Amino acid sequence: MYLGIDLGTSGVKVILLTETGEVKASQSSPLSVSRPHALWSEQDPESWWQATDKVILALAKEHSLKEVKAIGLSGQMHGATLLDKDNQILRPAILWNDGRSFEECHLLQQHCPEVQSITGNLVMPGFTAPKILWVKQNEPEIFAQINKVLLPKDYLRFRMTGDFATDVSDASGTLWLDMEQRCWSERMLQATGLDIEHMPKVYEGPEITGQVNSCLAERWNMNLVPVVAGAGDNAAGAIGMGIIEEQQTMLSLGTSGVIFSVSEGFTANPADALHSFGHAIPNTWHTMSVILSAASCLDWVTKLTQFPSVESALIAAEKNQDSHSQVLFLPYLSGERTPHNDPNAKGVFWGMTHETSPADLVSAVLEGVSFALLDGLDAVRSAQKVSDSIDVIGGGAKSHFWLQLLADVCNMPMAYREGGEIGPSLGAARLAALSILGPDALKNICGKPKLIKMYQPNPKKTARYLDKKERFHSLYQRVKGL
Repeated sequence: MYLGIDLGTSGVKVILLTETGEVKASQSSPLSVSRPHALWSEQDPESWWQATDKVILALAKEHSLKEVKAIGLSGQMHGATLLDKDNQILRPAILWNDGRSFEECHLLQQHCPEVQSITGNLVMPGFTAPKILWVKQNEPEIFAQINKVLLPKDYLRFRMTGDFATDVSDASGTLWLDMEQRCWSERMLQATGLDIEHMPKVYEGPEITGQVNSCLAERWNMNLVPVVAGAGDNAAGAIGMGIIEEQQTMLSLGTSGVIFSVSEGFTANPADALHSFGHAIPNTWHTMSVILSAASCLDWVTKLTQFPSVESALIAAEKNQDSHSQVLFLPYLSGERTPHNDPNAKGVFWGMTHETSPADLVSAVLEGVSFALLDGLDAVRSAQKVSDSIDVIGGGAKSHFWLQLLADVCNMPMAYREGGEIGPSLGAARLAALSILGPDALKNICGKPKLIKMYQPNPKKTARYLDKKERFHSLYQRVKGL
């Protein structure tokens, strides 16, 4: 069997994958996010490790981990995890949806005008490099002690193996990677006051980076198995869904919302805040649009409207559909990336009356997130062709009502497949299997999971949403800067 570990923003999930591709078991443990100031988003890396240890011990009680042959890692991207010379954590990790480094983005662009030609990406607060510049500008005593900068999943790797390593897909989200060469750019590191010695070694996703240390192997009751490089969460989710060939496209409906499409070689479109990253398999790239708040908006509105659960909020929205509702929602609760690159964008409800109900607000949130995802899909289409249907993963994908809404808004068939709710951890386990079985097993190991349901767009609803989408765009432009 193979172990897949996914370090998400809201929790850690671990799965056991058999040789035949069956998910034998899974365990998860929740995480919380700290927001001590406006635009800030942080987590304690020690909480990542405690949650990981907890779920693996729980898994070991149910199944013998002696059968595990390799471990794969997946994780939230962009997070700045800073260690000193004694490998101690210097400060809480600054997360992917932290927007404090907007000024540092301008500074980095000035220091390194060729950043787009090296990285293929626009300088955004979400990337790791501007976060380090913020630390340098605002916490110089911390910056002076930095010995290693690790991405979140790679901190778990260090705790498991003692090795400093990362993979191409996750390193792509730092703004330090030479995207075509798939290696660190000394020029970009220099622009943030770092050098190669501060960085982990870069591997391709299925490559082995080390092995579990003996103390941990004994604690988890497993052998000294190899740990592979793994992938950033979106690339791992794509591997889990078999998105490995040109034009194949996926939508991830998690805390954030992502459109992910495998590209024909390296391509870039930074003007639309589109990401161009290396994929988790060698010599493969992808484009990706990101909205910072997706399913997290649904969690937020559920609490706001005091529905007892997300499920009850979705049921109410489905039962009370109003095709004439004028209520709009801008889903920019954490600012926005694609296509606006605006960390100061805010969430907005507009068009409410005395008759507006809690269910109307939930519906407006679902529609607003869907419109924002369509913006992302259009940005991807501006750079390359996409597939005729889109595979959907993530916690939000469990809602059949939302999947149908996405199909109608985007005017694209949406496919929900087995493993859609555990895509990144499944991809991590698949990469672990590839490390043992070799590259010739790629298509066999990383095929598309069984289709559960295909959601076809309703032309009448698509036409109605077209008008509402235009008002959605107009609303953002009118309130921008207020």
